[in-house]
Amino acid sequence: MAPSEPNWDHYRTFLAVLKEGSLSGAARALGLAQPTVGRHIEALEQALGFSLFVRSPHGLAPTEGARQLMPYVEALASTAAAVLRTASGQAGEARGAVRVTASEVIGAEVLPAILGPVREAHPELAVELVLSNRIENLLTREADIAVRMVPPDQDALIARHIGEIPLGFFARKDYLERHGAPRSLADLARHALIGFDRDESSIRAFAARLGPIDRNMFALRTDNQLAHLAAIRAGFGIGVCQVSLAKRDPSLVRVLRDQFAATLGAWVAMHEDLKETRRCRVVFDALAEGLRAYVRS
Repeated sequence: MAPSEPNWDHYRTFLAVLKEGSLSGAARALGLAQPTVGRHIEALEQALGFSLFVRSPHGLAPTEGARQLMPYVEALASTAAAVLRTASGQAGEARGAVRVTASEVIGAEVLPAILGPVREAHPELAVELVLSNRIENLLTREADIAVRMVPPDQDALIARHIGEIPLGFFARKDYLERHGAPRSLADLARHALIGFDRDESSIRAFAARLGPIDRNMFALRTDNQLAHLAAIRAGFGIGVCQVSLAKRDPSLVRVLRDQFAATLGAWVAMHEDLKETRRCRVVFDALAEGLRAYVRS
């Protein structure tokens, strides 16, 4: 007998249990009663014909069948969210929801100031801002617009190269007063460096400019860009920062300007099917213009 068609709400509950690891956690996240969550999972298991979770010392663990389903259900969730965003706004009006994804630092430190005036000009517009260094898939509508630090390589995208964001080594003034300023890259060995933890791509990128990099060189290791920036601002030590961001804080001082200067590319991209959608076009153009001003600063 072929499995019956499950209710979409049951898939949504399934994802919540996967994320939270328990019925109670999923119930809180969804705003449902725990027994309702349990009934959803039971109904989905009955419709699919196999178990989705088993109890473990740490909560509910997904079965192999559940793990195989997960990417397809996540795709369903992205599609359902895109349907709602599309339905929330008409093509000729700047109203409804626009989902924007950006890296942690750009999303937290740069985009809010750009998006604020857009919302003032279009009060019926809502922005869903996703901070992630993961490249969201615009083709499957995980997001409507993406601000990326690498050139988009997917077909069917409209992409605008914003420019190159300059990077440099920075430290807080009082840190340099205590420890002195490095005069060469070799001097960095005696300083508290703020660097990467397990982000191999970033380590390789900087190794190409600085030579071999061992994570043991770093006194603070983090792959979270916001934590990296916060550590520089707190005076922990020396780290790489976007020059335009550092200029906002008069306590930050650039060091080794002549020995190290790098850039980070910036692109704004969206699916070509959205180019005539007014709400997306307004946000796309505002992001491109605002980020260009940020790069020029």
